[in-house]
Amino acid sequence: MSFSSTKFAQPLPLHLRSNDTQISLHSFSPFLGSTHKLRFIAPIKHNARSSSTPLSVSNAVKDKKLKSTANLLITKEEGLELFEDMVLGRAFEDMCAQMYYRGKMFGFVHLYNGQEAVSTGFIKLLKKEDCVVSTYRDHVHALSKGVPSRAVMSELFGKATGCCRGQGGSMHMFSKEHNLIGGFAFIAEGIPVATGTAFSSKYRREVLKEPDADNVTLAFFGDGTCNNGQFFECLNMAALWKLPIVFVVENNLWAIGMSHLRATSDPQIWKKGPAFGMPGVHVDGMDVLKVREVAKEAIERARRGDGPTLVECETYRFRGHSLADPDELRDPAEKAHYAGRDPISALKKYMVENKLASEQELKTIEKKIDEIVEDAVEFADESPLPPRSQLLENVFADPKGFGIGPDGKYRCEDPKFTEGTAHV
Repeated sequence: MSFSSTKFAQPLPLHLRSNDTQISLHSFSPFLGSTHKLRFIAPIKHNARSSSTPLSVSNAVKDKKLKSTANLLITKEEGLELFEDMVLGRAFEDMCAQMYYRGKMFGFVHLYNGQEAVSTGFIKLLKKEDCVVSTYRDHVHALSKGVPSRAVMSELFGKATGCCRGQGGSMHMFSKEHNLIGGFAFIAEGIPVATGTAFSSKYRREVLKEPDADNVTLAFFGDGTCNNGQFFECLNMAALWKLPIVFVVENNLWAIGMSHLRATSDPQIWKKGPAFGMPGVHVDGMDVLKVREVAKEAIERARRGDGPTLVECETYRFRGHSLADPDELRDPAEKAHYAGRDPISALKKYMVENKLASEQELKTIEKKIDEIVEDAVEFADESPLPPRSQLLENVFADPKGFGIGPDGKYRCEDPKFTEGTAHV
C-alpha cells in the first residue's frame, strides 16, 4: 500500500461544524477509522525561485483506490507474534489494575487497555537498534520493545530489579539495552528527545559515515499533545532536516475528561503533517493490520532517508485516564461501541476465519501469557527494595550520587556539609 493511495472519510465519529452547518459524520461510517481507505495529504513542494501562488493543501490531494485486500496481510508467524504481543499488553495492564488496588503500586498509573493495536502494529516492525520514546502510558510500549515483563512489573512495584531500579515507576520506563528512551510524564516532553534521537542517527550516518546507522525513532504521544508548542517546533525541525522519525499520535479522543473535539479547532490531527512538509496519515487504530500497513511504509520511508511522517491512529482507551480516574464523564454508549471493536478480538477473528491459527492455538498463547504475568508479579513482590544510598544516584553527574561520600554515607549528615560551597 502506498501513501499516495489515500483518502479517508472524516476521521472522527462525532459532530463537526463546517461553515456554520452542522454535519453528522455518522452518515459516512459507524466508525470512520474503519473504512477501507487511508487519508493522506502529501507534503506540498514549492519551487523556491517561483513567484507563482503556492498550492493549497486541497490541491495536493490525489485519490487512488487501494489494491485488493483479498490477499492475506500477514503470515501465520506474523499473526501469532502480533496476537501474543497484544494479549501480553492487555493481560499485563489488567494485572496492574489489580496490584494497584491491592496497594502494591503507588502514584499515578495510566493503563493502555484498548490501544494495543497501535503499540504492536508499530513497534513489532522495528529493529532492536531502533528507538522508542513514550509517554506516561508506557508499560505496553516497553513490553512491545522487548523489555521483560519481570523488569516492567518490578519497576511498577518500585523494586531494585525494575528496569530503572525502582526509580522511574509507572511513568518513566527506560531501557538502554532495548533502546526504550523513556516514558515522559508531561505531554510533549518526549517529542524533543525523540527528535534529538533521530538527529543523532542522521548525524552518525551522514557526518560520521557510519554505514549501519540507519536507526529509526518512533515518538508516541496523545491527541492533547498536538496543541502543544513543542509538537509544532519538532515537526518543523524533523521536516527541515529530513530526520528518520515517525510521529505516532495515539488519538483516544479524550484528554482525561476533555473531549478532543472541544479542545481542538481542527480535530483532524493528520492534517498538521503536510503543513510542515511531511506526509500526514489517518488510520484505524483499533485494527492492528491497518496500523501495521501504515507503520511499515512510514518506518521504511524514514530508514531510507525520505524523512518523517505524522500518523494519527484513532483509538480508544477502555479504562479511565488513570486508575485514579472514576471515568464518569464519557458516555456509556460510546464506551460500549468501542468495546465492541476490541482490537484483540478483531485480530483473533481474522486469524481464525483465514485459517492462520486455530482457537486452541490462540488459547494456548493466552494461557502462556497468564503464566508470564503471574510470574512477573511473584518476581516483583519478592524482589528487594532499592537501598537508601541509591536515592540520589543518577540525579547529578557525580557517579557516586550527589551528597554521598566515598564511605557510602550521606554528606548532608555532616554538619560542615552546608558550610560554604559543597565540593562534590
